[in-house]
Amino acid sequence: MQDKSSKNIEKKPCLYLFPVPLSAGDVRAVLPEINIQIVSEIKYFVVENIRSARRFLKKCNSDIDIDSLTFFELNRHTAAEEIAGFLEPMAAGNSMGVISEAGCPAVADPGADVVGIAQNRGYKVVPLVGPSSILMSLMGSGFNGQSFAFLGYLPVNNEARLKKWKIIEQNIVRFDQTQIFIETPYRNNKIIAEMTKVLSASIKLCIASDITGENESIITHSIAEWRKRQYDYDKVPTIFLLYK
Repeated sequence: MQDKSSKNIEKKPCLYLFPVPLSAGDVRAVLPEINIQIVSEIKYFVVENIRSARRFLKKCNSDIDIDSLTFFELNRHTAAEEIAGFLEPMAAGNSMGVISEAGCPAVADPGADVVGIAQNRGYKVVPLVGPSSILMSLMGSGFNGQSFAFLGYLPVNNEARLKKWKIIEQNIVRFDQTQIFIETPYRNNKIIAEMTKVLSASIKLCIASDITGENESIITHSIAEWRKRQYDYDKVPTIFLLYK
C-alpha cells in the first residue's frame, strides 16, 4: 500500500524551497502539514548550515533518518564553482530541498544561487508556504504594501551609510515607497539611535522583532516619537521599515 505522504512528491525531480520557522517553538504552528510531509520524503538538501538544518528536520519529523540524508552546505564561504555540482542528484532523477537558517530560502539568502542554476537547467522549482519576516513585518506596519523595497543590510561604513539614509528618505517621498532593511542583531540599538538622529522627525519607523515568537513586537511611531521612547532590541532578530 502506498504511503499517503509519498503522493506529495512529484514524479519529475523538483527543487523544493522549504521555509524555516523564525523563532523557537512547534514548527506546525507556522508551517503547513504538506511541507512536513514533503520534507520527510527528500533525501538530498542544499542548506545554509548543516547543524541547524538537521535540527529543523528532526523537529518536522522525529522519524527521519538524518544519517541517511545528503547535505550540501551553501553559505558565504562556499566557492562559486562548487554550487553547480550540488544539483547532481537532480540529474539522476532525485528531488532536492533548499533550507535556509530562518525564513524563506533564496530571499536575502545564498540559496538564490542554486535556484538560479536549477532554473537555467530547466528543473521545476517549487517554493513552499511559510513565514517571511519581510512580508509579515510589512503586513503589520501599516505602511505602503503596494510599493516597497527590501534593501538587505545597509553599508557598514559610516560615511556610506549616512549617504544611504538620504537616498532612503528621497525614495520614500519620490516613489511613495516603503523602505525595508535588516541589521546584525547586536547592532540593532545602535542603528535605531542613529536613525533618530539623522532622519526627519516626520518619517515613520516600524520596528518588527521576534516575528512569530513569544515576544513578537511590531511597533510603528514617527522618528520624533522614537526619540522619546526607551527601547532595547539587542540581539533580537529584527526588521526595520521606514515610510512617510
